[in-house]
Amino acid sequence: MAHPFLVKDIAFQAGLSTATVDRVLNGRPGVRRQTEMRVKAAIAELEKQAGADVAGRKLTIDIVMETPDRFSTAVRAAFEAEVATFLPTVFRCRFHFAEVMRAAELVQLLDRIRLRGTHGVVLKAPDVPDIVAAVARLDTANIPVVTLVTDLPNSARSAYAGADNRAAGETAAYLIGRLLGAAGGKALVTLSSGRFRGEEEREIGFRRVIRAHYPLIGIIEVSEGHGTDAATGTLVAKALADDPSINAVYSVGGGNRAVLAAFKAAGRPVSVFVAHDLDADNRALLAERRIDFVLHHDLRTDARAAFRAIMAHTISVSRTAPVSFSAVEIVTPYNMPTSQ
Repeated sequence: MAHPFLVKDIAFQAGLSTATVDRVLNGRPGVRRQTEMRVKAAIAELEKQAGADVAGRKLTIDIVMETPDRFSTAVRAAFEAEVATFLPTVFRCRFHFAEVMRAAELVQLLDRIRLRGTHGVVLKAPDVPDIVAAVARLDTANIPVVTLVTDLPNSARSAYAGADNRAAGETAAYLIGRLLGAAGGKALVTLSSGRFRGEEEREIGFRRVIRAHYPLIGIIEVSEGHGTDAATGTLVAKALADDPSINAVYSVGGGNRAVLAAFKAAGRPVSVFVAHDLDADNRALLAERRIDFVLHHDLRTDARAAFRAIMAHTISVSRTAPVSFSAVEIVTPYNMPTSQ
């Protein structure tokens, strides 16, 4: 692996020991494939940052997310694009992504980050007591935590960066309710997991508006597919087999290709399909007219808010920032932005 970086810099970026990085770089035996990939990713991230103005202040942040690959790819692109707008301050981003992660694994990761040192953590994680406790330990260590797209409001986090999830759910209900009209039907609400407060708030908003304004529309919920195609598709196929009246989808947690495949396999039409986030899959599905609306918020706005909250903490302006939601946009095939 040819590169111009010091072993200690690669180790810091990868979150590994210098001895482990040295073994990888010199091709010594006994190195796991996953470790080798972390070193390669760290070098690639350092290469992207190499053009930054080295005269500015350098802040290293850790971005920790349990989320499907399609969404983590969009988040990574947003944060990497937004870094350049903060020069001469240089943000060095270390990414820790997994599609499925047990709470205990997330806690161990957050504790390792705390002990190793960081200027801030951006976190997308379930709202469970062990995670809240890990955030408290970061706060005690004077490390700010910014929750991303799903909040931990009863934790010691410094700020939240993301959309108003309850309003997003209400918007989805309005779109489905207006289009189904007096004919009514049943909406399938798909969650990746009920552990995420953001998804729970979307569902609460959706149910509130449907109940108040569209009583002819029923709701069926499926959860714990973790946004992955295989698990989500299985859950949706079972729901369709159990209930022949399902004719609309509000996809909160993703896996939309699998959702559509399950409807096709069952020979069932989808009258209205509302999804979240303009990731690569949803862009293609929207362009192909296979889904009707995408509720999107600008991830670069979220990245900017996270950077600002961490900067404010480092200069002791404020330990907490007021919640300022990013705007939710209703995207159709005719107003789809060309970039995130």
